Amino acid sequence: MANHLDLEEQEQLDQLKHFWKQYGNAITWALIAVLSAFAAWNFYNYWQRSQANQAAALFDEVERSIQSGDTAKIDRVFSDMKERFASTTYAQQSGLLAARHYATAGKPDEAKAALGWVAEKSADAGYQAVAKLRLAGLLMDAKDLDGALSQLGGAFPTGFEALVADRTGDILTLQGNTAKAIEQYQKAYKAFEPRTEYRRLVEVKLNALGVDVQSNTPVDAAQGK
Repeated sequence: MANHLDLEEQEQLDQLKHFWKQYGNAITWALIAVLSAFAAWNFYNYWQRSQANQAAALFDEVERSIQSGDTAKIDRVFSDMKERFASTTYAQQSGLLAARHYATAGKPDEAKAALGWVAEKSADAGYQAVAKLRLAGLLMDAKDLDGALSQLGGAFPTGFEALVADRTGDILTLQGNTAKAIEQYQKAYKAFEPRTEYRRLVEVKLNALGVDVQSNTPVDAAQGK
C-alpha cells in the first residue's frame, strides 16, 4: 500500500514538473506583470495624494498672498503652481483668484493672461467656462469687442447658456448690433430661473433696448419698426 502511494505521489510530482517545465515561465511572467501593475497602481495613488497635498498647501499660499495684497508674491507662487501642479484643480482655482486680484489691482494684462491660461489648460469644462466669461468681460472693458466675442464661441457646459447669452448681448450692444443683442438677451432671460436677480438685470437691459418682456412686446414693435 505504501509503495502504491509512493508511486502515485511520484507520478503527481512528475506531472507537476512537466507542467511547470511547460508553463512555468509564462506563469512567472504573468505574476510579475500582475504584481508590477499592482505596485504601479499603489505608487500612482500615492503620487496623486502627494501631488494633491502639495498643491493644496501651495493654494493656501496663493490665498494668503492675495489677502495680503502682495502682488510680487502672487506672481511667484502662481508661477510655481502652474509649473508644478498645472493639472490639478488647485491650479485652476489659483488662476481665477489671481486674475481677480490682478484686475482689482489695475493689472488687466496679467489678469487676462491668468484667465487665458485657465481657459486653455484646465481639464475641467466648468473652470474653462468661468475663465472665458471673465476674460470676455475684461476684453470688453478694453474695447476689444471682437476678441471678447471670440471667447464666447464654441461649446459651453450645461448651465452656462444664460450667462453666455447675456454677455454676448452686452458685446453686441456695444457693437451697435441691437437686433442680435435683443435676441441674446431674450435667450438669457428665458434660460435664467424666474426669481433670480440676474434675470431681472437682463429684463432691465431689454427694457433699455425698448423690449417689454412682461407684455411680450415683439422685437420689431419694440424697436419701432
